[in-house]
Amino acid sequence: MYLVVFRNRKRAGLDAQAYQTDAAAMETLARAQPGFLAFKSYVADDGEVIALSEWDSEEAALGWRRQADHAQVQARGREAYYESYSLFAGTPSRVHHFKRTTP
Repeated sequence: MYLVVFRNRKRAGLDAQAYQTDAAAMETLARAQPGFLAFKSYVADDGEVIALSEWDSEEAALGWRRQADHAQVQARGREAYYESYSLFAGTPSRVHHFKRTTP
């Protein structure tokens, strides 16, 4: 598994409809990419967003990064949507799972 964590803060006054349209299109496109496993996004009380994507390999995540439509929306994000962001990517050193079984 390869994990990508995208922390971001949106710009004040951004075009929310345009952002939502791009975000939905990117999620649909990402889900169709080879090696895609999962995606979730969370918004903190202070407005910071954490988006997590899981890929079956680093190569799959890099393929997504280089996808042409994704690259265009990334550029639009830097220009119009984001005040700031940080991206963290890598293979987790440990993974633990727990699932309750019903008695």
